[in-house]
Amino acid sequence: MLKIELTLSEKIALEQEHSFSRDAHKRDRIKAVLLRSEDWTIALIAQALRLHETSITRHLNEYKKNKKLSCHNGGSTGYLNEEQTLELITHLKNKTYQYVADIAAYIFKTWAIKFSRPGLNKWLHKHNFSYKAPKKIPHKLDKEKQAMFIREYNELKASCGDEPIFFMDGVHPTQATKVSCGWIMKGENKTIKTSASRTRLNIVGALNLNDLSGVMIQKYETINTESILDFLTQLRSNFVQEQTIHLILDCAGYHKAKIVESEAIKMNIKLHFLPPYSPNLNPIERLWKIMNEQVRNNKYFTSAKEFREQIDDFFEVKWKKIGDSFSSRLNDNFQVLNPAS
Repeated sequence: MLKIELTLSEKIALEQEHSFSRDAHKRDRIKAVLLRSEDWTIALIAQALRLHETSITRHLNEYKKNKKLSCHNGGSTGYLNEEQTLELITHLKNKTYQYVADIAAYIFKTWAIKFSRPGLNKWLHKHNFSYKAPKKIPHKLDKEKQAMFIREYNELKASCGDEPIFFMDGVHPTQATKVSCGWIMKGENKTIKTSASRTRLNIVGALNLNDLSGVMIQKYETINTESILDFLTQLRSNFVQEQTIHLILDCAGYHKAKIVESEAIKMNIKLHFLPPYSPNLNPIERLWKIMNEQVRNNKYFTSAKEFREQIDDFFEVKWKKIGDSFSSRLNDNFQVLNPAS
């Protein structure tokens, strides 16, 4: 009778591999090995796993001979030695490949080792690689300036008392269909009507993190110095003149125009400028993303009128109801971004 003897550490390792594996056939092989090590008969194992006894015997023999748990033949798992494995992991961390075939070509060129696509897919998953989009990082960001802004912001928040702090930004949503990912039945394609309309809105907004649902929004024909001055006037009208308003905004030319800075002083609005290329430090940027999720993603607008009405309804009606529920996304838990590698 075929015997399988496992040490405690081998048994724990197999149980962990069983827990993490997404391959049902591999899990069956692991269960067969574990059950046989616990003195189950081959007949009982076959009955429990709903497999033929000859399959169980083959699985056990392959494990005993080669420690084989995969149902795949061929492939190349294990072809790379430890040094080559570490070198490949470092290479893949530094260079992003779009296709598995290109990684296989690099391995063959470097070490003359041939991987099949299924084998290389398995190797990638085993070494904690997954297929996903990289995170976009502005190439000119200044790490030190970001850290300095965060320190100054925290000092401002601690010292401003009841003086409101707003984050300001402009956004330009278009009527064109914004296609986005979503859950779709495996093996099927889902189609969506698209429009290439150039109709767009020019919106300026100001967000107070202490009153998320009360975001201030104004639409303009264009965003320029005049519209920014009008926006500051509208913002100022919501508070008594004696109360200083702190406004955090980016370094766009119309924000830093001399007339804007001088009029802000007259209005008792203190401007605080973000470091260049630092959208991560402006929470209102995340509000625009939420707007897209709620209104624009995978949405076909039949007319410019419908598009404008949907945007207006989001800010004037819907956001007032749901705004406060987004505190986990709209907050000042700022992190300094590291430059892209």
